Amino acid sequence: MQRKTTQREAIREAFTKAGRPLGPDEVFKAAKKRGSTLGIATVYRAINDLLAEGWLQSVQIPGEPARYELRGLPHHHHFHCKKCGKVYDLKSCPGKLESLAPKGFVVETHELTLTGVCADCGK
Repeated sequence: MQRKTTQREAIREAFTKAGRPLGPDEVFKAAKKRGSTLGIATVYRAINDLLAEGWLQSVQIPGEPARYELRGLPHHHHFHCKKCGKVYDLKSCPGKLESLAPKGFVVETHELTLTGVCADCGK
């Protein structure tokens, strides 16, 4: 376990306050707004440490760099804005996707990503 530092706390706060998956650059900007003096390398190290601790998990969007979100959230999917690049949590799952698999296939898990334009970019 890493010792608590103001930088580490600013990074944790960025994730807890965002309510959506964040990329390293977004974490860096949020932590800087809090007044924390840190560099982007510190953000990457902290993200790797928080992944190893099990506090964060990776969110993979096809063709995009990884984002990260708090581990342990209820099952959900994501929306990716193709204009600003932000990723948002969807609060529900359509369920019953197993019926889409070919006969005899066994679905173990699924991921669903909606892509489009977020409300801010659509204005």
